[in-house]
Amino acid sequence: MDINADFGARAVVHSETLDWLASPMKGVSRRMLDRIGDEVARATTIVRYDPGSYFSAHTHTGGEEFIVLDGVFQDEHGDFPAGSYIRNPPTSFHTPGSEAGCVIFVKLWQFDMDDRTHVNINTRETNFVAERGRKGVETMPLYKDTREDVRLERWAAGVTVGIDAAGGAELLVLEGGFAESGETFGKNSWLRVPQGYNLAMTAGESGARVWVKTGHLDYVVQAS
Repeated sequence: MDINADFGARAVVHSETLDWLASPMKGVSRRMLDRIGDEVARATTIVRYDPGSYFSAHTHTGGEEFIVLDGVFQDEHGDFPAGSYIRNPPTSFHTPGSEAGCVIFVKLWQFDMDDRTHVNINTRETNFVAERGRKGVETMPLYKDTREDVRLERWAAGVTVGIDAAGGAELLVLEGGFAESGETFGKNSWLRVPQGYNLAMTAGESGARVWVKTGHLDYVVQAS
């Protein structure tokens, strides 16, 4: 299965307009944003766990990165409320689920296979910092290495924001919204742009809080 598999093209999904599709696990459904492969896939997905639903125990051979959008995600390592940003590197193991129900934005099979760094940040308890040279922009670093830079950005209402997309860029709207290339992006809208794209957004009247990843499209890893 290929969904938005051309990484040389701009890709957009307004996920709130999509139906939820059942996964192989009862009580777990998803909205697919990009995908190369079937059930073992290089994938970017919004996943919904109904209350009391769980996935079977599994190892993340290619790593897993996610942010909790709503509810409380749970596994044997703890409870992760809305706003939690987690990186489970290749070879990590867990049994995910949610007693109360939750929604997460998750990326699979997109790690350096030698990466063994776990990350657990509660973004609701972490401060934004004003970004020097970018008026109206505040940032919260989440993860950075030689391959990618992952962060939250908060944009003031009406501000025009540029992002360096030399190595590609990907954004998910968490709150508020913005306009780009004449298109309006609201909550849970997703945008991926290719390497070297001239990326400029204008925040909406209530500003925007956005998950941002840059640099990673220099390294497109497929599941195997």
